[in-house]
Amino acid sequence: MFYHLALGALAAASAVEASFARNLAYSSPSRRHPTLAVPLAHVSKRQTGDLFTPAEVDFTHGVASGDPYADSVILWTRLAPTADSVASDLVPDGVVPIYEDNGGAEPSSKAACVEFKIATDLPLSNVVDKGRAYTTSDVDYTVKFEANHLEPFTTYYYQFNVCDTNKTSPLGRTKTIPSKTQKVDRNINLAVYSCSNYPNGYFNAYGNPVRKDSVDYVLHLGDYIYEYKGDSKIGRTPLPDREIYSLYDYRARHGTYKTDADLQASHAKFAWIPVWDDHEVADNAWKNGTVNSNGDVFRKRKQAAVRAYFEWMPIRQVDMDDSLRIWRSFSLGTLFDLMMVDTRQYDRDLTVLGGALGVGGNSPEVEKLVDLENRTVMGFRQEAWLYDQLTQSSERGAAWRLVGNQIVFSRMALGILNDRPFNRDQWDGYLANRDRVYRHLATHQINNTVMLSGDSHASWVSDLVWNDKAPYDEDTGAGAFGVEFAGSAVSSSSPLGKDMPNPLTKPLSQYLIKKNPELQWQDLFYRGYFELSIGYDALQARFFGIPDVRVRSDDEILLATFVVNSGENKLARNPTVGGGVARAGALKNGKVR
Repeated sequence: MFYHLALGALAAASAVEASFARNLAYSSPSRRHPTLAVPLAHVSKRQTGDLFTPAEVDFTHGVASGDPYADSVILWTRLAPTADSVASDLVPDGVVPIYEDNGGAEPSSKAACVEFKIATDLPLSNVVDKGRAYTTSDVDYTVKFEANHLEPFTTYYYQFNVCDTNKTSPLGRTKTIPSKTQKVDRNINLAVYSCSNYPNGYFNAYGNPVRKDSVDYVLHLGDYIYEYKGDSKIGRTPLPDREIYSLYDYRARHGTYKTDADLQASHAKFAWIPVWDDHEVADNAWKNGTVNSNGDVFRKRKQAAVRAYFEWMPIRQVDMDDSLRIWRSFSLGTLFDLMMVDTRQYDRDLTVLGGALGVGGNSPEVEKLVDLENRTVMGFRQEAWLYDQLTQSSERGAAWRLVGNQIVFSRMALGILNDRPFNRDQWDGYLANRDRVYRHLATHQINNTVMLSGDSHASWVSDLVWNDKAPYDEDTGAGAFGVEFAGSAVSSSSPLGKDMPNPLTKPLSQYLIKKNPELQWQDLFYRGYFELSIGYDALQARFFGIPDVRVRSDDEILLATFVVNSGENKLARNPTVGGGVARAGALKNGKVR
């Protein structure tokens, strides 16, 4: 009798742990860091069977999907307790909330039970996968499922509910990617974003593709959140109202950002493929620190930031077999391969910490390092992976190679002091690493490479030019190795400041165009985003500007359009560059009106 009771108890315990394990938020972001997982044995042992009632929780932060594969996708939501349903949402200021080991306050033993279903039709009657799991304060009440049994390049609809009740989340829509060998029968469209600063303005740029229903997927190149203390002139002060360092801080900051209506709408309608930049941890992060943190403070801060990012974003734990890796790739049929790299957090060498335009801070020290042959912005393990990915993509015959990259890749000089680049925090500070990328493209004759970049809070469109190593004709584009599209910010301020009038930014854009032969269009004024439409014969980029991020609006301006023809490895000159027209900034051999 006792034996059977014991077996029953063990089976019940196993079932409880399994119901937590289906929620991927409890996993570690990195297989190399198992201590960043939330131990399910501890979580399940603490549970008393007491569950939140439907009235005690809300789907406050909407729904999201991401990291789509041909047969699966990650689905996300958060079942947030109402203010009076828990004594406190606070957790110890550690990296992972293991309360009994650090003397911290024990969290609520209550759990929320969540179900999901995903279907091919909007009434959600043709269900192809479903499941249930628990969530607790250990993962900030977040929920992540992997939905399986899906078909390639197919639209699905999904929804969450409190278990065994009719309390439901908003509806979500998502899409799988084509299988690797699939010939895609139409263009694939992407919206590309970076740098969404909540206090600076509304996230109108996220909402406009939703209202137009103009894209298949969203790429986010980083700075999804900012770690600063909020200083908002429009009443958008994020929580907590201080610079963030702890796990609780980063979770609360993500929570504030995900209350923006346009961000929620984008997550609900499109599958996202995101990567972090520096502000997901802290300003100008490199492998051993940031502008204002280093040593053990930086290590714990980064682990807390990564833990919160993993909980709050619809991403996978995919091949994270080395140090807190996020770089990964996606193959969208035979049309293109997408490589999302990490040029900030993974393993980059010392960057500029303080100062501006090469003056102040440690800029003199960095200036002495920029030409070192062993200097890397990516870490040598990630470099080798990128080169291998580019080669494999070319050899398999994919039409295009897209590289999602945080910082501007092309040279950007002011035309003074021997054309010295003005921002060593970009690829201009890692010259040998950039040369190695060009050398690989040249040696292996890899065509149709497109860099997608963010971070600068301005728009830059350039031919990819191996400066001083290969000939280049700026008028025809002959000699280029590909193209770079670098987008402006969703809401973060222009590098010239928040209130610089448009007429004053144009002369500087014109100057930059003149001094940088490879730079074909540049704008410093507008916040916004760009959309890519990718076909086998050509790729088109359209840049959109938001007139005013201080108010929520669907207004936008089509600023400029560019075309890259397959096999040409340069921007098409006529009519998009030479003889073309833009609505802002400066356009080489074209007009701005």
